[in-house]
Amino acid sequence: MDALQNKEIVSALKDYITAGKPFMGICVGLQALFSGSEESPSVSGLGILPGKVQRFSSNDKAVPHIGWNNAAFRESEDAQSEIYGLRGSSKYYYVHSYAVPFSAENTRLLDNWHVATGRYGDEEFIGAIAHRKYRQLATQFHPEKSGRAGLRVLKAFLEDLPLEEGISTEAAKVFESAMGGLTRRVIACLDVRTNDAGDLVVTKGDQYDVREKGEGKEVRNLGKPVDLAQRYYEEGADEITFLNITSFRNCPLVDLPMLEVLRRTAERVFVPLTIGGGIRDLVDPDGTKHSALDVTTIYFQSGADKVSIGSDAVLAVEEYIARGKTLDGTTSIETIAAAYGNQAVVVSVDPKRVYVKDPSDTKHHAIKVSRTGPRGEQFAWYQCTIKGGREGRDIDVRQLVTAVEHMGAGEILLNCMDQDGTNEGYDLELIKDVKDAVKIPVIASSGAGKVEHFYEAFVEAGADAALAAGIFHRREGILLSS
Repeated sequence: MDALQNKEIVSALKDYITAGKPFMGICVGLQALFSGSEESPSVSGLGILPGKVQRFSSNDKAVPHIGWNNAAFRESEDAQSEIYGLRGSSKYYYVHSYAVPFSAENTRLLDNWHVATGRYGDEEFIGAIAHRKYRQLATQFHPEKSGRAGLRVLKAFLEDLPLEEGISTEAAKVFESAMGGLTRRVIACLDVRTNDAGDLVVTKGDQYDVREKGEGKEVRNLGKPVDLAQRYYEEGADEITFLNITSFRNCPLVDLPMLEVLRRTAERVFVPLTIGGGIRDLVDPDGTKHSALDVTTIYFQSGADKVSIGSDAVLAVEEYIARGKTLDGTTSIETIAAAYGNQAVVVSVDPKRVYVKDPSDTKHHAIKVSRTGPRGEQFAWYQCTIKGGREGRDIDVRQLVTAVEHMGAGEILLNCMDQDGTNEGYDLELIKDVKDAVKIPVIASSGAGKVEHFYEAFVEAGADAALAAGIFHRREGILLSS
């Protein structure tokens, strides 16, 4: 809104909308229609609609609200109809910390607008609004990242199809069963690097070793990144994560192969794309300097929706602790979150277990583990590592996750080096411990070998999402569904 004010176009925009001209707003584009927001109390919204945007409470849920949720129309006569392609039986991708609360008393909204709502925990919020007379639609969710359901909404708006035929009785039953709100996310991960022939390939490691066993020990080649990403999208993956595990350190930033991978993937894949690896301050071979924020901006311009920060986050937390747990505003997490919002920042944690006989044997936060140590130890603390797990640091996972949450991270991607490539399941004790420590979403990673492991991560450990690689690459009986 500040930018619109500075460009002196607020009045023209309000006149355009109130005159009934075609308009579509997405995410903050919906929020800006209201009178204001708690996110920036001193800044006024457009005031087209009454009400104030408010932050989700975090008493019973992770904030930001990230994932697939409903946008179901309130009026009973609309519950089995499509308005601009929106269906109560569909799920749409949301990523936000602020929303417009909905209450039945908010009658002024209902005068001229159809209102669709979602529910997150015990809070009902506005997921979409469509003008009853004019060609105007605004969504809190991201249709461009909501797969086929979102593309249907965009197509209907562009073709001016405000009200379509009622959906079938079977779909209506699905609508009733889909009202439970947020679903868990299944994320397909692609580790990307160059192989020995110089080709860009998707690979997979066991305890972070990406080379085949036995003679030759070539880099494991599972396919081309863009083709695999498209396949996972078509099979129903909720998100795609690219991990650039070599960072292509000798390339100028503007020539990074991953930029072209993102561009081509974004043309074919309409779910969120996360990119990790090399998100830090960089210096090109010619001496040109780029901040982590510059790197992120180029990734976003190429098609990414989120960045995943690994080693740089560990080093930043070490400095944060050394300063007495105070922020200085210069870390990659802080600068990126300030520019793009904390929902754009994922912190990837690569810990390994350090076994102890008793928690009192270490200064670090230790927990009881079901996978005992080499000498029968029943406790372990989780040591954070950098450089792809090659270097351990004197910092534990709980120190890291609580610090990065304070810095502005929006999600934790929780790996476990001990479980990686084992196909024995996620480290449930670790997931539970991190969930207890932070209020932001936690993505379980490392160790998935069968469908039941996803269930365990979601139901037993409380993970908000589960990421896997090998099980999808091998197509071992997994049918993805969003």
